[in-house]
Amino acid sequence: QVYLVESGGGLVQAGGSLRLSCAASGRTFSVYAMGWFRQAPGKEREFVGAIKRGSGSTYYADSVKGRFTISRDYAKNTVHLQMNSLEPEDTAVYYCAASSTWPAGVTEYEYWGQGTQVTVSS
Repeated sequence: QVYLVESGGGLVQAGGSLRLSCAASGRTFSVYAMGWFRQAPGKEREFVGAIKRGSGSTYYADSVKGRFTISRDYAKNTVHLQMNSLEPEDTAVYYCAASSTWPAGVTEYEYWGQGTQVTVSS
């Protein structure tokens, strides 16, 4: 079992920045990919980006590319999502997730955090 806890959400004005964190515990040695997803009211959950264990390779959804950056603190078993140039369309509940495969489709993420709300005001 892998346990994930997100933090860092909040309210920010358009153009501002936020950094989300996801602390992992448990059987983290089995995790190859850490991903971020988001879900806005009335919409399906969508992929934001992911990072691979070891190499630190990352990939992002087109909608956030160039604005969001994922990084990993191996010593603390924590993954961060740095979000810059935020737009009202980024408003959503953000979830981190863990997968034992890479690359991983959404259905291959076996463990999920509880989510953290990000609200971007115009």
